Amino acid sequence: MNSTIVHFGNSLAGIVAAAACLLVAWPLAAAEPISIEGLGDGIRHWKNGSGTDGYPAYEPGQVQEIAENLLRYQRANGGWPKDFDPLRILSEEELKKLAAARDREDTTFDNRATYTVVEYLAAAYQQTSDERYREAALSGLDFILRAQYANGGWPHTYPSTKGYYPHITIVDDVMVGVLSTLSRIANGKPPFDFVDEPNRNRVAEAIARGERCLLRLQVVIDGQLTAWAPQYDSVTLEPTQGRAFEPPALVSSESVGVLRYLMHLDEPNAEMRTAIRSGVEWLERSKIVGLRIERVPAETIRYRNHTSRDDLVAVEDPQAAPVWARFYEIETNRPLMANRDGKKVYRLADVERERRTGYSWYGAYATGLLAREYPAWRKKWIGEP
Repeated sequence: MNSTIVHFGNSLAGIVAAAACLLVAWPLAAAEPISIEGLGDGIRHWKNGSGTDGYPAYEPGQVQEIAENLLRYQRANGGWPKDFDPLRILSEEELKKLAAARDREDTTFDNRATYTVVEYLAAAYQQTSDERYREAALSGLDFILRAQYANGGWPHTYPSTKGYYPHITIVDDVMVGVLSTLSRIANGKPPFDFVDEPNRNRVAEAIARGERCLLRLQVVIDGQLTAWAPQYDSVTLEPTQGRAFEPPALVSSESVGVLRYLMHLDEPNAEMRTAIRSGVEWLERSKIVGLRIERVPAETIRYRNHTSRDDLVAVEDPQAAPVWARFYEIETNRPLMANRDGKKVYRLADVERERRTGYSWYGAYATGLLAREYPAWRKKWIGEP
């Protein structure tokens, strides 16, 4: 950079002007990066949907630039849409389109949208003292609280009532994700120490309703508590159909998330303890041994929402570590899958490749919970090793 020497003299005005000149010319230190882990699901879906990750982007330390993008994506109702990368450097045309879309009501909690943005903006406000980030976070909080049903549940998407959007949603950690963020707000600790007492009281009430709802949603089969379903009718609270390939079922991976949430509560009551024990017992009964999910070479195919560069097969292997199916049939507890046409199938090989490689059907979802977290919780709260 070319440097220019400017003489300001020895007056007070000259000294002030010189200092200002130095502030402009001297590059500001990069901000302390704020974790973007919470935003990662939306970023991943954007990359999968666009088919590229080769675009100009901000570094994690460019907190203000990232926060500015988050303000641009916020809708007028306080929420955010899903599946965008706030680190992406936007073109002038994209900025105009975002401004024009501000009144859209495509706001959602799907793919961990909205509540994770509130967390980032709160941290950005703590770091920068920019009041706009504070106001945006509070507007997002108000959106979250408005979206909650009287019965305590949160929908997949709000305020849209299209299709499965109004269903109370466990899949993709909607209920647990929202409750976890609200719990951090209720604590009143940084970065949420700017939230005043009336709002913290509203949050505490929402948490209490949400936790009661979680307990009501645990599916009972033959008088026995089991796991949670992906989605529920918002009125009857019965498990219901989500997307075509997400049938009414028991869901293992997100049930692990529910159990972790309940296990981290400071004072779990007797009903919560029973729910935890019952959920863990279901996970133990439902683990699959002798099956290995293996990636195999395959022709690269670009689908609408992702690029499949290999394929998946289920292989019998007595030495394989336990895995869990994502979904289990409610009536039989049999591993259950489905295609985009809604047809239920019971073998991975019967899932079309687009869904087979574009969705998580099997995984070691409960391994850490059963091996470490639950034994530690049980020792603390039940007194058993």
